[in-house]
Amino acid sequence: MEKITARRLTRDNFDWVTGIFIIGYHLLLLILLPIYFIHHSPPTSMLVLSGVLLFFTGISVTGGYHRLYSHSAYKTNPIIEAIFLFFGTMSTQGSALRWSYEHRIHHAFVDKDNDPYCIKKGFWYAHLFWLFFKGNEIDKKVVADLYRNKLVMFQHKYYGLLMVITNLIPAVLIGYFYNDYLSAFLFAWGVRLFFSHHFTWFINSLAHYWGTQTFSQEHTAVDNYIISLVTWGEGYHNYHHTFANDYRNGIKWYHFDPTKWLIWGLHKLGLAHNLRRMSSDRIARQMILERKNELLERMNLRFQSHKHSLEEQINKVADHLIEKLAEFQKLIEQKKSLKKEPSMSETFYDDTKKKIDEMKRDLKTAWKEWKQLSKTILETKTLETT
Repeated sequence: MEKITARRLTRDNFDWVTGIFIIGYHLLLLILLPIYFIHHSPPTSMLVLSGVLLFFTGISVTGGYHRLYSHSAYKTNPIIEAIFLFFGTMSTQGSALRWSYEHRIHHAFVDKDNDPYCIKKGFWYAHLFWLFFKGNEIDKKVVADLYRNKLVMFQHKYYGLLMVITNLIPAVLIGYFYNDYLSAFLFAWGVRLFFSHHFTWFINSLAHYWGTQTFSQEHTAVDNYIISLVTWGEGYHNYHHTFANDYRNGIKWYHFDPTKWLIWGLHKLGLAHNLRRMSSDRIARQMILERKNELLERMNLRFQSHKHSLEEQINKVADHLIEKLAEFQKLIEQKKSLKKEPSMSETFYDDTKKKIDEMKRDLKTAWKEWKQLSKTILETKTLETT
């Protein structure tokens, strides 16, 4: 991976407030936790409550800061927004306006020097060190929609005070309930904040470093199921960078994406609308094109003879499959439109259904041929010289 030289940290460009806070609470936990465990055993139920807070803060960042505000992947009502902003503030990751601005810049300039947390400047730069630099002034044009959101602007204006209040309230309440303010401070605030931060930072570092690239190799983002387990579904990052406005990150039913399930649940309850979702045929087309490029690259590296004929075969099978997908989607749309036209004859509707069934069989055969060709080329380990 090509490296980009990171900026040099100086006294002038160091963000003293953020830097001292992050370094400070890490050192505080490093010193206090060993001493605490020598003399105390925290109540199990308090740890559970701290875990619940971790979940609410984490999913408010992914569902609110990320998918709602940064990408406008869906819309929701002010009550749900207020809940997201409350727990998002508790996560101590900056205001939704600042967070969304930096994330939109990240997508616009991913892997380039202007990318705020560019992985090509180093793993630890993308994970953490970028936060120690003073952020650029927010360009209103980039987040013009959020400047019109009164809740977002209220949180941004009073973020410092709100951050203290939202973190103080649960720690004090839990401390009062258990009559143990030290444990509440350490776990409901400190440990919870540590995991909340690093889980989010994994998306900027690990999710651009360790995994697979099924949908695009034009950027460093990768899909990694393990990362999704600790980032509330954000681990399918290659898909996300390829189709950024989809409200889902994990597109399969079995993909662990609790943020997707939350948004879907809010939609079913009438609390979310305008869910943006990439069509399955476009996703499949992108996967085919990406695999096609990979196969052509492998062929050039590993096959010395009949390269021309093999290249023709790859293009032919891929194009045939894409054509079948387009025809299938056209028939599906035709069937939907016929349902809305009572005047259409039942025979015409039945004919369309039969064509769809036939197309399904053709698609199955085309997919099988494509997978077999892919397997043959990808599993070839040595150069072919005959």
